[in-house]
Amino acid sequence: MFTTNKCRCPECNNPALTTIRDNELFTEENNFCYDHLENKEEYMRSLKEYIESHEKIVGLCACGIYVRNMDLSNKRFYGCNFQHVTFTNVHSENIRLRMCMMDFSTLTDCNFPQSNIQFSSFAGSKLVHTSFTGSDLIHNNFNGTTCYQCSFDNSDLYNSRFIKAILLNTSIRDCNLKKTIFFESARDKVLFKLSNTREALFDRNKTNSLDELGNEMEEGDL
Repeated sequence: MFTTNKCRCPECNNPALTTIRDNELFTEENNFCYDHLENKEEYMRSLKEYIESHEKIVGLCACGIYVRNMDLSNKRFYGCNFQHVTFTNVHSENIRLRMCMMDFSTLTDCNFPQSNIQFSSFAGSKLVHTSFTGSDLIHNNFNGTTCYQCSFDNSDLYNSRFIKAILLNTSIRDCNLKKTIFFESARDKVLFKLSNTREALFDRNKTNSLDELGNEMEEGDL
């Protein structure tokens, strides 16, 4: 997992950004958080150069940054911290994430087709016009997320959790939902067509209501 260092600014408890120097990461060095960073443009330039020149990124802490118009296709991230990050128009085909934290982030107009994301967390995040089509999304935490006009079509969501999530105009078509948990989630016009909803968990206290799911599928077709 990533190393969490506190910001060098006195009385600031935000996570410090990973130091990048000579195109290498120094995870043990203390740095400032993004808010207190003196030269944000220079740091983002160094971060972009590092990601573009490395296929495998391990232990990066980039909490609170802004990422726009970037291609992360075929990159592999292990134990990285992207909490509170704003992603806009990021394309990430065949990206691989393991034990990465993206809690309370905002993803807008992003694409993760044919990706492999496992043991990672998007808890409390907001996803708008974002697609994970054709991906393996196994053992992930989507608790408390808000998904608006998103697509998880043709994906494996085995043992992932959407507890207290808000799913609006979102497609979960032809997905593996075995042990996928939707407890206390709010769902409006969600398409589950061709997905194995009988093996998902929708209610803590009773067997899944097939009539209710049938209505959701019908609404999702509109």
